[in-house]
Amino acid sequence: MKRIIIHTLSLVLIVSCSHKNESANAGEKADPLEDMNRIPVKVVAVNTEPVMDSIRATGLITTKNEANLSFKIGGVIDRIYVNEGQPVAKGELLASLKITEINTQLDQANLSLEKAQRDYSRASNLYKDSVGTLEQLQNEKTILDIAKQAVDAIAFNHQYAFIKAGADGFVTRKIANEGEVIAPGAPVLMINETRGNKDWVLRVGVSDAEWSAIYLGQKAVIRLDAFPDRTFIGKVYRKSQSADQASGSFQVDIQINFNKEAPAAGMFGKAVFVPVKTINENTIPYEALVQINGNKAFVYTPGPDGSLKRVEVIIRSFNEKNAIVGSGLRQGDQVVVSNNAFLNDKSRIVIVK
Repeated sequence: MKRIIIHTLSLVLIVSCSHKNESANAGEKADPLEDMNRIPVKVVAVNTEPVMDSIRATGLITTKNEANLSFKIGGVIDRIYVNEGQPVAKGELLASLKITEINTQLDQANLSLEKAQRDYSRASNLYKDSVGTLEQLQNEKTILDIAKQAVDAIAFNHQYAFIKAGADGFVTRKIANEGEVIAPGAPVLMINETRGNKDWVLRVGVSDAEWSAIYLGQKAVIRLDAFPDRTFIGKVYRKSQSADQASGSFQVDIQINFNKEAPAAGMFGKAVFVPVKTINENTIPYEALVQINGNKAFVYTPGPDGSLKRVEVIIRSFNEKNAIVGSGLRQGDQVVVSNNAFLNDKSRIVIVK
């Protein structure tokens, strides 16, 4: 009986051991299969490097001074002597009104002045002869002064029945035409004043923070679509003290020396303001970014067990090799830089070199 019990226990131990061996073998076979389903990826660590804190802006080419020329008085436009795009010289006659009406007013004022002078002379003689009173003399003197001022006012308006160029430049736009009735002060011609290539500026719009960081005289690198192979150097000439009502941005004028090049008003330009200091920023390769939308993007960071985490980052700018990250990552964090198109939050990865 004891032999039978011992034999039975031996068989149980043998069967149990065989089951353990089979389970162990099954476990060993499961690991390679799981590794085969993992996606191989490469990772890099977030780096910190000194970055020039530059400001980029775009705008249009114009000149330092722009003028909307008009007549001081209303009337019928007689002649416009220039066309759009035509250069003008300082003092050149650009447009004139029909002056029949203003000449008639001037003649009437002169006649009134002559009568006032005669009346004053008569009153003065009567006063000397003790026939006229002092009050009569003073009244005639007042009428004479008013007549003189009326002549001066009409003569002044007569001068502004003509439009003359206040400086050298060119006609940007002709707003009115000959034969039109124009109101006082209504624009007739738009003029960009320029005495040479040094009077050209690139007018750009910047944000509040950028405006406060830009200073007068700061240098900027300028590129124009019209001259794709050329780079121009400019400096900040003027900063607006109020935001533009239409765009909400602040305007900054960058004076550019075009040397021998001949620009035109309205050309599109890009400016990079030269910074005065460097700051340390976190950078990652372009390959790490997925689903870029404006200044936002996502990256994948690996977990210790082969898992992935999807992290949103804010991109400040780009340089030649890397993306400069404003937030979302810290120095030393690892990001995936390969096979990103095949990954999602539930992917299992294996890191390769």
